[in-house]
Amino acid sequence: MSQTSTSSPHAIILAAGKGTRMGGDRPKVVYEVFGRPMVCWVVDACRAAGVTRSIVVIGYKGEEVRAALAGYNDVVFVEQKEQLGTGHAARMAEPMFNAKSPMDVFVLAGDGPLIRAATLTNLLDVHRKTGAAATLATAVLDDPSGYGRVLRAADGGFGEIIEQKDATPEQLKVREVNPSYYCFRSDLLFASLGRVKNTNRQGEYYLTDVPAMLKGGGKVVSVVDAVPPQDVLSINTPEQLAEVDRVLRSRQAGGVARAKA
Repeated sequence: MSQTSTSSPHAIILAAGKGTRMGGDRPKVVYEVFGRPMVCWVVDACRAAGVTRSIVVIGYKGEEVRAALAGYNDVVFVEQKEQLGTGHAARMAEPMFNAKSPMDVFVLAGDGPLIRAATLTNLLDVHRKTGAAATLATAVLDDPSGYGRVLRAADGGFGEIIEQKDATPEQLKVREVNPSYYCFRSDLLFASLGRVKNTNRQGEYYLTDVPAMLKGGGKVVSVVDAVPPQDVLSINTPEQLAEVDRVLRSRQAGGVARAKA
């Protein structure tokens, strides 16, 4: 089993991409939902889950992401100069960690503002209780289109993650998806990222290859079926942005109502 950390976790937030389909010329993560850049919602969820430092990976027009997070004194930035995939992006944060002092680190997408602190807290709790090298949260969707599929092993445990573009017709029938909520032991994450290959249909270095690599090396990989389907909404178009905005507004209204009860 992996060494268990009891220190406060850190987070790596992937925020280097361009919002090509959003109809503008800005990084996707700075588009606003419920009045705030979507990346701010991710950082806030991390903070509420006990994260003491968020490392934000920037790339395209990174100065706009820096500006969006200017008020956060617990955020630091690293740059991905080439867009070579999620695994390559996460690897940009390696210099921010000490390989001799492994710690727990969330790796999250900066364009997922529906993330909840409670989900991250649950993820970290399972990660530590199981002594895992990697733990990922999953969701089961009626329509899993666009998401990587989580394939289970014969014993019901984790098998691998297959990106949609690399999946077979049979694998595409799987409805359990990867919403990109991960917790890793930092040293094992970066050791694995250094061995990831880009032999896939997109020619990219996938972060999603790492859990299967760790399991293949005899490490514990845990899965938490923790993300409600209503929290898994992609934002790739202005219409999807508006839908997520409605969800956040509804959550806020519900929280106010409960507070008054």
